[in-house]
Amino acid sequence: MPLSILVLGGDGFCGWPTALHLSRLGHAVTIADNFSRRRIADELDAPSLTPISPMNDRLTAWRRVSGRTIDFVELDIAQDFAGLRALLADLRPDAVVHFAEQRAAPYSMRDTRRKTYTVDNNINGTHNLLAVLADLEHDTHLVHLGTMGVYGYDGDGLEIPEGYLDVTVEGPDGTRYPRSILYPTRPGSVYHLTKSLDQLMFAFYARNDRLRITDLHQGIVWGTQTAETRLDPALVNRFDYDGDYGTVLNRFLMQAVAGHPLTVHGTGGQTRAFINIQDTVRCVALAIANPPARGEPVKILNQAAETHRVRDLARLVAEVTGASVEYVDNPRNEAAENDLRVSNATFRALGLDPILLRDGLLAETTEIAAKYIDRHNPDAIAATALWTRDNAPGLSSADALGRAAQ
Repeated sequence: MPLSILVLGGDGFCGWPTALHLSRLGHAVTIADNFSRRRIADELDAPSLTPISPMNDRLTAWRRVSGRTIDFVELDIAQDFAGLRALLADLRPDAVVHFAEQRAAPYSMRDTRRKTYTVDNNINGTHNLLAVLADLEHDTHLVHLGTMGVYGYDGDGLEIPEGYLDVTVEGPDGTRYPRSILYPTRPGSVYHLTKSLDQLMFAFYARNDRLRITDLHQGIVWGTQTAETRLDPALVNRFDYDGDYGTVLNRFLMQAVAGHPLTVHGTGGQTRAFINIQDTVRCVALAIANPPARGEPVKILNQAAETHRVRDLARLVAEVTGASVEYVDNPRNEAAENDLRVSNATFRALGLDPILLRDGLLAETTEIAAKYIDRHNPDAIAATALWTRDNAPGLSSADALGRAAQ
């Protein structure tokens, strides 16, 4: 059944292809965005490697190739509470997909100004949204894009469950009390801290106001294009390669095309969860189609396809492209090596057959990088954000190239 869906942050790397996918499925889609990602790209002098058209051109191209219309509202949900309330009261959407958060861990650790911006933007925006949904009482399903990073990457040998941990607490008289609690978080950056705080706000509003909420804990996204973004050059998705926003696999592929070594932090023993951008949009659609009932706890799903160590990714890309691999100092305050096992049982049960790295789609991303390589700014490759002062050794130029967003 066609739904009315509001996509917050629908101009971004995950939000734009998701909005197109939902529209192609027949839903009535409205995008709200304040273009903050474009402004930050200008601030960092690191525009998308792919040329991103103005929003009007994007929407016109979509109408031309699909015959469907997506509406757009320019809105800052963290700062314009009245505007957000008016939009939701007017649309009364069946679902809201919330991508409208500053999404880069390195950017959130650059300096005090970026730390406070990340908290102000992410926490205010999420709470404004929850407060309005509770006030309007329309029974809108909120689908939020979270991150696997809320759990940290120290590696404790457990398989990370989907949101909750069943525990038993022993009382003073020896009575044992079973409880289901949120799986403990160990955020590794201010960005991940805001996603951890999101979880607590969601739990409160689901319990207190009976909001229907799904929180998707997503792994690192790789790839750029989806079936919808390939339909017209004006629809092309973002390809971020800079040290703040470029995710590790996409950055490796871009570095290889540019002739740079693939730079790996520390030992490269950091294990991360990964998912292809095409599966991101499929998972969001599946989450919308399978909401929790009103009054149920927040539905938390791990949106990840597979896990890999960073050094293994570098070897894979080197084998495919012929690039060399360099090991550099790690700017992050994290374990040098970790294991990571993640349950994605719910999405598997819903029919998701995820794209894996072995499926050979690295070539497509490499082709995109090669097509637009003349647009890259080599000075933006370095990830200069240091998690602590202890992580600030002298850097050679080769080291600077290695500060990737892993």
